[in-house]
Amino acid sequence: MAMTAPIALSAGSLKGTNVRNRAGEDLGHLEEIMIDVNTGNIAYAVLSFGGILGMGDKLFAVPWASIDVNTEDETILMEADKELLENAPGFDKSDWPQTPNDEWYHEVYSYYDVDPYWMPVT
Repeated sequence: MAMTAPIALSAGSLKGTNVRNRAGEDLGHLEEIMIDVNTGNIAYAVLSFGGILGMGDKLFAVPWASIDVNTEDETILMEADKELLENAPGFDKSDWPQTPNDEWYHEVYSYYDVDPYWMPVT
């Protein structure tokens, strides 16, 4: 079985990309991509949601496995609705989570029902 080469994009080209759900609702935009410096994996994506003209936006850490990059229409797709993000654990632009923080990471991954990539599958 032939494997296809991966699609690679720069983190900078994804920053600011609109995030939508499969119903087409706007969920905000990609603010940052956070890299696990020990493994090279993407630890999480940071989404900005809410507010007006970038003011009052709440930031959310979202496991990379819970989003899909659509290179055809240059959007990021997420299986979520606005209510999920409104109730998600978030943080303020001026007060980012300190890492490492096992409890915080587990809360984020659990909220989105994603198995942490750094934990062995049992």
